[in-house]
Amino acid sequence: MKAFRLMLASNKARLFHYLTALWFLLRDSRTPLAAKLVAGVVVAYALSPIDLIPDFIPILGLLDDVILVPLGVALAVKLVPAPLWNEMQQKAEGFQGRLPKMMWGLLIVIAIWVMLLAVFMYWLVHSVLNA
Repeated sequence: MKAFRLMLASNKARLFHYLTALWFLLRDSRTPLAAKLVAGVVVAYALSPIDLIPDFIPILGLLDDVILVPLGVALAVKLVPAPLWNEMQQKAEGFQGRLPKMMWGLLIVIAIWVMLLAVFMYWLVHSVLNA
């Protein structure tokens, strides 16, 4: 159990490092537009005060933290030239501050939930009327 906790702490530190590098990438003018869009969504979602899948839902609640955010980071890294990514990682290593809370990440998550609710309500109304 202690090894598992150490692994989680290590992964959180590495994830913070990558998110910090993505934050710097967002602010750099040399970053390609596609990479900025992906990095912006990933950083906004990761720093949003709420999750797409709430953590209290067993197993599924951890999927966003364990799978979605790292996949988003990997996609953003693929879209960036290697020298630029290496430079951003070096900047992130020396960063001692805190990343800001991303309130527009909160808005993205709320918009997704509203769209899912609308699709569900549409399906429910049409299945009842056609039955």
